[in-house]
Amino acid sequence: MRYFVAVAEELHFGRAAARLHMSQPPLSRAIKALETDVGAALFRRSSAGVALTPVGEVLLDEARALLDHADRVRVRVTAAAGAAAITVGMLADSTDPGATRLAAAYSRRHPDVEVHIRETDLTDPTCGLHAGLVDVALTRGPFDKTGLTTHELRADPVGALLRADDPLARRDSLALADLADRRWFLFPAGTDPVWQSYWNGGEPREGPVVRGVQECRQAVLWNGTVGMTPMGHESPAGLTAVPLIDMPPSRVVAAWKEDDTNPLIRSFVQIATAAYRGSDGTP
Repeated sequence: MRYFVAVAEELHFGRAAARLHMSQPPLSRAIKALETDVGAALFRRSSAGVALTPVGEVLLDEARALLDHADRVRVRVTAAAGAAAITVGMLADSTDPGATRLAAAYSRRHPDVEVHIRETDLTDPTCGLHAGLVDVALTRGPFDKTGLTTHELRADPVGALLRADDPLARRDSLALADLADRRWFLFPAGTDPVWQSYWNGGEPREGPVVRGVQECRQAVLWNGTVGMTPMGHESPAGLTAVPLIDMPPSRVVAAWKEDDTNPLIRSFVQIATAAYRGSDGTP
Protein backbone atom coordinates (compact mmCIF):
# COMPACT_ATOMS: atom_id res chain seq x y z
CA MET A 1 0.00 0.00 0.00
CA ARG A 2 2.87 2.39 0.76
CA TYR A 3 4.34 1.62 -2.65
CA PHE A 4 0.97 2.26 -4.31
CA VAL A 5 0.45 5.58 -2.50
CA ALA A 6 3.94 6.75 -3.49
CA VAL A 7 3.28 6.04 -7.18
CA ALA A 8 -0.21 7.56 -6.97
CA GLU A 9 1.12 10.78 -5.45
CA GLU A 10 4.15 11.10 -7.71
CA LEU A 11 2.43 9.75 -10.87
CA HIS A 12 5.90 8.65 -11.93
CA PHE A 13 7.50 5.29 -11.17
CA GLY A 14 11.04 6.67 -11.17
CA ARG A 15 10.26 9.47 -8.71
CA ALA A 16 8.26 7.08 -6.52
CA ALA A 17 11.16 4.62 -6.45
CA ALA A 18 13.55 7.39 -5.44
CA ARG A 19 11.13 8.51 -2.72
CA LEU A 20 10.95 4.93 -1.42
CA HIS A 21 14.73 4.50 -1.69
CA MET A 22 14.45 1.46 -3.93
CA SER A 23 15.03 0.60 -7.57
CA GLN A 24 12.19 0.83 -10.10
CA PRO A 25 11.84 -2.86 -11.19
CA PRO A 26 10.74 -4.25 -7.80
CA LEU A 27 8.37 -1.31 -7.40
CA SER A 28 6.78 -2.05 -10.77
CA ARG A 29 6.46 -5.73 -9.83
CA ALA A 30 4.83 -4.84 -6.52
CA ILE A 31 2.25 -2.65 -8.26
CA LYS A 32 1.53 -5.38 -10.81
CA ALA A 33 1.02 -7.86 -7.95
CA LEU A 34 -1.35 -5.43 -6.24
CA GLU A 35 -3.34 -4.98 -9.46
CA THR A 36 -3.58 -8.77 -9.79
CA ASP A 37 -4.80 -9.01 -6.20
CA VAL A 38 -7.36 -6.24 -6.70
CA GLY A 39 -8.42 -7.64 -10.05
CA ALA A 40 -8.27 -4.33 -11.90
CA ALA A 41 -5.77 -1.87 -13.32
CA LEU A 42 -4.82 0.91 -10.89
CA PHE A 43 -2.85 3.07 -13.33
CA ARG A 44 -3.09 4.04 -16.96
CA ARG A 45 0.39 3.94 -18.46
CA SER A 46 1.09 5.81 -21.68
CA SER A 47 3.80 7.81 -23.40
CA ALA A 48 2.28 10.89 -21.75
CA GLY A 49 2.91 9.48 -18.27
CA VAL A 50 1.02 7.69 -15.51
CA ALA A 51 -2.55 8.42 -14.37
CA LEU A 52 -4.86 6.81 -11.84
CA THR A 53 -7.78 4.76 -13.09
CA PRO A 54 -11.18 5.18 -11.35
CA VAL A 55 -10.36 2.04 -9.34
CA GLY A 56 -7.00 3.53 -8.43
CA GLU A 57 -8.63 6.73 -7.20
CA VAL A 58 -10.90 4.77 -4.88
CA LEU A 59 -8.02 2.65 -3.61
CA LEU A 60 -5.90 5.75 -2.96
CA ASP A 61 -8.45 7.13 -0.50
CA GLU A 62 -8.72 3.77 1.24
CA ALA A 63 -4.95 3.21 1.26
CA ARG A 64 -4.25 6.59 2.84
CA ALA A 65 -6.82 5.91 5.56
CA LEU A 66 -5.42 2.41 6.14
CA LEU A 67 -1.81 3.60 6.38
CA ASP A 68 -2.78 6.47 8.63
CA HIS A 69 -4.56 4.05 10.96
CA ALA A 70 -1.54 1.74 10.94
CA ASP A 71 0.75 4.63 11.88
CA ARG A 72 -1.61 5.67 14.67
CA VAL A 73 -1.55 2.12 16.06
CA ARG A 74 2.24 2.06 16.02
CA VAL A 75 2.44 5.45 17.74
CA ARG A 76 -0.05 4.38 20.43
CA VAL A 77 1.92 1.20 21.05
CA THR A 78 5.12 3.25 21.27
CA ALA A 79 3.43 5.61 23.73
CA ALA A 80 2.22 2.69 25.83
CA ALA A 81 5.81 1.45 25.98
CA GLY A 82 6.84 4.77 27.51
CA ALA A 83 8.70 6.18 24.52
CA ALA A 84 6.23 8.88 23.48
CA ALA A 85 8.78 11.61 22.80
CA ILE A 86 10.61 12.85 19.73
CA THR A 87 13.47 15.33 19.35
CA VAL A 88 13.29 17.54 16.24
CA GLY A 89 16.33 19.46 15.02
CA MET A 90 15.71 22.79 13.30
CA LEU A 91 17.87 25.55 11.89
CA ALA A 92 17.65 28.61 14.13
CA ASP A 93 15.69 31.69 13.08
CA SER A 94 13.10 29.65 11.20
CA THR A 95 9.76 31.41 10.70
CA ASP A 96 8.61 29.13 7.91
CA PRO A 97 4.78 28.93 7.78
CA GLY A 98 5.12 25.28 6.77
CA ALA A 99 6.84 24.56 10.10
CA THR A 100 4.06 26.42 11.92
CA ARG A 101 1.39 24.29 10.22
CA LEU A 102 3.44 21.17 10.96
CA ALA A 103 3.64 21.96 14.68
CA ALA A 104 -0.11 22.47 14.92
CA ALA A 105 -0.95 19.36 12.88
CA TYR A 106 1.48 17.12 14.75
CA SER A 107 0.12 18.29 18.09
CA ARG A 108 -3.44 17.52 16.99
CA ARG A 109 -2.50 14.09 15.65
CA HIS A 110 -0.32 13.11 18.62
CA PRO A 111 -1.42 15.09 21.69
CA ASP A 112 0.34 12.65 24.04
CA VAL A 113 3.73 12.85 22.32
CA GLU A 114 6.23 15.25 23.84
CA VAL A 115 8.20 17.11 21.15
CA HIS A 116 11.63 18.48 22.03
CA ILE A 117 13.08 21.10 19.70
CA ARG A 118 16.83 21.52 19.27
CA GLU A 119 17.85 24.61 17.33
CA THR A 120 21.25 24.77 15.66
CA ASP A 121 23.14 27.46 13.81
CA LEU A 122 24.12 27.30 10.14
CA THR A 123 27.30 25.33 10.79
CA ASP A 124 25.33 22.06 11.18
CA PRO A 125 22.72 21.56 8.46
CA THR A 126 21.74 18.16 9.93
CA CYS A 127 20.78 19.93 13.18
CA GLY A 128 22.51 17.31 15.31
CA LEU A 129 21.33 14.28 13.33
CA HIS A 130 24.80 12.96 12.44
CA ALA A 131 25.81 13.42 16.08
CA GLY A 132 22.78 11.46 17.32
CA LEU A 133 21.34 14.45 19.17
CA VAL A 134 17.96 14.47 17.38
CA ASP A 135 15.54 11.91 15.93
CA VAL A 136 14.58 13.89 12.85
CA ALA A 137 15.74 17.17 11.32
CA LEU A 138 13.65 19.82 9.60
CA THR A 139 16.29 21.60 7.58
CA ARG A 140 17.63 22.61 4.18
CA GLY A 141 19.90 20.76 1.78
CA PRO A 142 22.28 20.02 0.35
CA PHE A 143 24.51 18.34 2.94
CA ASP A 144 26.36 15.08 3.50
CA LYS A 145 23.60 12.45 3.50
CA THR A 146 25.78 9.47 4.41
CA GLY A 147 23.68 7.13 6.55
CA LEU A 148 20.64 9.42 6.30
CA THR A 149 17.30 9.37 4.52
CA THR A 150 15.82 12.65 3.30
CA HIS A 151 12.38 13.59 2.04
CA GLU A 152 11.93 16.84 0.12
CA LEU A 153 9.14 19.07 1.39
CA ARG A 154 9.59 22.15 -0.79
CA ALA A 155 12.07 23.79 -3.18
CA ASP A 156 12.68 27.54 -2.78
CA PRO A 157 14.37 29.77 -5.38
CA VAL A 158 17.46 31.50 -4.06
CA GLY A 159 18.58 35.11 -4.34
CA ALA A 160 21.51 37.32 -3.47
CA LEU A 161 21.01 39.34 -0.29
CA LEU A 162 22.45 42.81 -0.83
CA ARG A 163 22.41 46.19 0.83
CA ALA A 164 19.51 48.26 -0.47
CA ASP A 165 21.96 50.93 -1.75
CA ASP A 166 24.06 48.40 -3.67
CA PRO A 167 23.95 49.16 -7.45
CA LEU A 168 23.10 45.49 -8.14
CA ALA A 169 20.09 45.71 -5.82
CA ARG A 170 18.22 47.59 -8.56
CA ARG A 171 18.46 44.63 -10.96
CA ASP A 172 15.48 42.33 -11.59
CA SER A 173 17.77 39.29 -11.50
CA LEU A 174 21.42 38.37 -11.25
CA ALA A 175 23.78 35.60 -12.31
CA LEU A 176 26.52 34.21 -10.09
CA ALA A 177 29.09 35.76 -12.44
CA ASP A 178 27.76 39.21 -11.51
CA LEU A 179 28.97 38.56 -7.95
CA ALA A 180 32.33 36.97 -8.75
CA ASP A 181 34.43 39.88 -7.48
CA ARG A 182 32.48 40.34 -4.22
CA ARG A 183 33.24 39.12 -0.72
CA TRP A 184 30.88 36.38 0.47
CA PHE A 185 30.17 35.17 3.97
CA LEU A 186 31.87 31.91 4.98
CA PHE A 187 31.09 29.26 7.56
CA PRO A 188 33.69 28.13 10.15
CA ALA A 189 36.27 25.45 9.38
CA GLY A 190 34.80 21.97 9.74
CA THR A 191 31.38 22.92 8.35
CA ASP A 192 29.89 20.36 5.96
CA PRO A 193 31.71 21.09 2.66
CA VAL A 194 28.64 20.26 0.54
CA TRP A 195 26.62 22.84 2.48
CA GLN A 196 29.42 25.44 2.38
CA SER A 197 29.88 25.02 -1.37
CA TYR A 198 26.18 25.46 -2.07
CA TRP A 199 25.89 28.73 -0.15
CA ASN A 200 29.04 29.99 -1.88
CA GLY A 201 27.66 29.35 -5.35
CA GLY A 202 29.99 26.41 -5.97
CA GLU A 203 33.18 28.51 -5.91
CA PRO A 204 35.92 29.25 -3.34
CA ARG A 205 35.18 32.62 -1.73
CA GLU A 206 36.70 35.10 0.67
CA GLY A 207 34.87 37.02 3.35
CA PRO A 208 33.85 37.15 7.02
CA VAL A 209 33.06 33.96 8.96
CA VAL A 210 29.50 33.73 10.28
CA ARG A 211 27.51 31.12 12.19
CA GLY A 212 23.87 32.22 12.10
CA VAL A 213 21.25 33.94 9.97
CA GLN A 214 21.48 37.22 11.85
CA GLU A 215 25.27 37.26 11.50
CA CYS A 216 24.87 36.73 7.74
CA ARG A 217 22.48 39.67 7.51
CA GLN A 218 24.68 41.90 9.61
CA ALA A 219 27.73 41.02 7.48
CA VAL A 220 25.80 42.24 4.44
CA LEU A 221 24.51 45.35 6.18
CA TRP A 222 27.80 46.45 7.75
CA ASN A 223 30.36 45.21 5.21
CA GLY A 224 28.48 44.94 1.91
CA THR A 225 29.19 41.20 1.91
CA VAL A 226 27.17 39.06 -0.49
CA GLY A 227 24.68 36.87 1.33
CA MET A 228 22.45 34.13 -0.03
CA THR A 229 18.83 33.76 0.97
CA PRO A 230 15.77 31.74 -0.02
CA MET A 231 13.40 34.03 -1.90
CA GLY A 232 10.05 34.68 -0.26
CA HIS A 233 11.55 35.59 3.09
CA GLU A 234 10.97 39.21 4.01
CA SER A 235 14.24 41.14 3.86
CA PRO A 236 15.20 43.19 6.94
CA ALA A 237 15.34 46.99 6.72
CA GLY A 238 18.27 48.16 4.63
CA LEU A 239 18.59 44.88 2.71
CA THR A 240 17.01 43.48 -0.45
CA ALA A 241 17.04 40.10 -2.19
CA VAL A 242 17.55 39.76 -5.95
CA PRO A 243 16.74 36.41 -7.64
CA LEU A 244 19.68 34.40 -9.00
CA ILE A 245 18.93 32.83 -12.36
CA ASP A 246 21.64 30.14 -12.24
CA MET A 247 21.47 29.04 -8.61
CA PRO A 248 19.74 25.70 -7.89
CA PRO A 249 16.83 25.96 -5.44
CA SER A 250 17.21 25.53 -1.71
CA ARG A 251 15.35 22.37 -0.76
CA VAL A 252 13.51 22.11 2.55
CA VAL A 253 13.78 18.52 3.74
CA ALA A 254 12.99 16.20 6.58
CA ALA A 255 15.97 13.97 7.38
CA TRP A 256 16.48 10.99 9.67
CA LYS A 257 18.86 8.07 10.10
CA GLU A 258 18.18 5.50 7.41
CA ASP A 259 18.03 2.58 9.85
CA ASP A 260 15.68 4.31 12.34
CA THR A 261 12.24 2.65 12.38
CA ASN A 262 10.71 4.87 15.07
CA PRO A 263 7.00 5.22 14.10
CA LEU A 264 6.99 8.78 15.46
CA ILE A 265 9.46 9.73 12.73
CA ARG A 266 7.37 8.13 9.98
CA SER A 267 4.32 10.00 11.21
CA PHE A 268 6.32 13.24 11.48
CA VAL A 269 7.40 12.99 7.84
CA GLN A 270 3.88 12.16 6.68
CA ILE A 271 2.39 15.15 8.50
CA ALA A 272 5.24 17.41 7.36
CA THR A 273 4.58 16.48 3.73
CA ALA A 274 0.95 17.58 4.05
CA ALA A 275 1.84 20.72 6.04
CA TYR A 276 4.33 21.94 3.47
CA ARG A 277 1.78 21.40 0.74
CA GLY A 278 -0.44 23.85 2.58
CA SER A 279 -2.87 21.45 4.27
CA ASP A 280 -3.18 20.58 7.95
CA GLY A 281 -2.11 16.95 7.60
CA THR A 282 -5.56 15.53 8.29
CA PRO A 283 -6.27 12.54 6.02
